[in-house]
Amino acid sequence: YYYYYYFKYTLSPSSWSDYILKYLLVTSNLLFTVLGLVTLVVGLWGLINKESFAQEKINGIGTDPMLLFTFLGFILALLSLMGCVGALRENMCLLRTFSAIVLVLVVAQVLAVVVLYSLQRQIEDYLRSGMLAAMVRYQDDLDLRFITNEIQTGLQCCGADTYRDWGINVYFNCSAPGVQACGVPPSCCIDPLENGTVWNSQCGVGAQKLDEFSAQSVIFLGGCMGSISRWIEQHSGVIITVVIILLGVQILTLFITARLLQKIRWSRAQHAVYLQSLQ
Repeated sequence: YYYYYYFKYTLSPSSWSDYILKYLLVTSNLLFTVLGLVTLVVGLWGLINKESFAQEKINGIGTDPMLLFTFLGFILALLSLMGCVGALRENMCLLRTFSAIVLVLVVAQVLAVVVLYSLQRQIEDYLRSGMLAAMVRYQDDLDLRFITNEIQTGLQCCGADTYRDWGINVYFNCSAPGVQACGVPPSCCIDPLENGTVWNSQCGVGAQKLDEFSAQSVIFLGGCMGSISRWIEQHSGVIITVVIILLGVQILTLFITARLLQKIRWSRAQHAVYLQSLQ
């Protein structure tokens, strides 16, 4: 009686599909576990390398971008490991917890997309405030300097709305005593490299004193907020596709987990029937 049900299940097409789905879930979660651990290590390396845990810097650790890498890496690794072990061990508790968390993440992401779409103006103002705050701390925070330089170089822009926004930085303000007074960072320059190899850190000196006609041959005049808006419009199709794929993968993961849970319950029910038949 027991072997009849056993072979009926194991040799049926549905059982083989369940077997494939199970190890597909294990493989995907294993890959995401590795990705999470790599992200976690990068975040911790960044925090340790910058001595963010030092007593004089510990108060500012909450705004350190590397802390976000550490947190996301830990959550991704823990969640993926939970799904991987749950699938391998066919542990219903772990699988239920895993699927519940993934479901919450899917709902949260859908809500985030709706909020981002409906509050575009407020988000733009928030990004502008963040950009200006990064410009204020440009010389004092290596992470913010790197991010600001990458944005300005990649989008070919300067400042939030105009290159004169750099006057809010105490080093680039025209009343500053240093050589950088009334200047802009080299990432604002159209050609910041000398002979194609050497970064000219002085290429933006005195740029704020220039009128727009004279400045346009030296630096990018447009602000980064406008460039970001144009970039989003130009790549909206790619962004939507990526969002749909990510949500689709997570929904597929929920389906596979639900199917695996159903299979485990069925197997245990058949085992219970077999034990009753022996009594």
